[in-house]
Amino acid sequence: MRSRATAFPLVAVLGWGVMFPILASALDRVDPLNLTTARYLLAAVVLVAILLLREGAGALRHGGRALEVVVLGVVGFAGFNLLTNLALEHAAPQQISLFVATTPVITQLVRWARDGVRPKPLLLALSLVALLGVGLVITRGSLAGLGQFGLGGLMMIGAVLGWGIYTHGASRFGEWSPLRFTTLTALSGTAAMLGLSIGADAVGWQHAPATADLVAVAPQLAYAVLVGAVIAVLAWNTGVQRLGAANAALFMNLVPVTTFAVQIARGYRPEPVELVGAAITIAALIAANLAARPRTTSLPRPSAVTDPIAVTDPVAVSAR
Repeated sequence: MRSRATAFPLVAVLGWGVMFPILASALDRVDPLNLTTARYLLAAVVLVAILLLREGAGALRHGGRALEVVVLGVVGFAGFNLLTNLALEHAAPQQISLFVATTPVITQLVRWARDGVRPKPLLLALSLVALLGVGLVITRGSLAGLGQFGLGGLMMIGAVLGWGIYTHGASRFGEWSPLRFTTLTALSGTAAMLGLSIGADAVGWQHAPATADLVAVAPQLAYAVLVGAVIAVLAWNTGVQRLGAANAALFMNLVPVTTFAVQIARGYRPEPVELVGAAITIAALIAANLAARPRTTSLPRPSAVTDPIAVTDPVAVSAR
């Protein structure tokens, strides 16, 4: 039974790892803000439909917690996904995926800042090692490559921090189902992205995509919505519930591996130092997850929303 449960987080991380190159290819035709907005408008429709079928119209009420839902939706969904898509204009997908893989460590740091729960010194040391690995991939081992970090790297730091805040905030909604929390925060984040898109189009910062452009990226959009924002996230939350968040979080380290594999299959030839950097990051993150696991003989069965160590979709993440 336990071996079958591992299939759920595996499906999720594989879907997310493939998504970064797919989103990067769509940015050739549609700007990041409009692409993100279109993606979550469609995903929100799907999520609302599922929520209505499973829990009824009453689940759409905020229960007096509208402000929290809006803040987390804007920071988590709008902030993370918009910054990620913007970063893909400045950095390669494999670089972006390594930043996303630091989400478990960032979540622990958010807990330290907000709740005073200090991470283990070993966890902090491993987080620095993981960032060193990211630096090797981005700079290719040369100080002259530091300029490549630039804006894309800063955006991803903001994106992962926003998702860490979102993940931590989710622990306060233990009485809600993961589907309800995901749907309501996704609606708030989508509304914020829609407002930004309309404003940016109005002032000429970007231009609303033509129908031909949307048709051209329809395959990428379909994957990002159905696989990345619905199937993968539902599979992830199921895996977290059956395995526990600490065990499921280990699968998150497969995201950059998957992205690197996709890029190599598309013709990218990484330099040895990039592979070394990726290996360092992944090894450090696995060690960090092991260090963060509670020492207990029985595995709890928390929901994906109540466990503060849980990690969700860095990109679609739509359905936590």
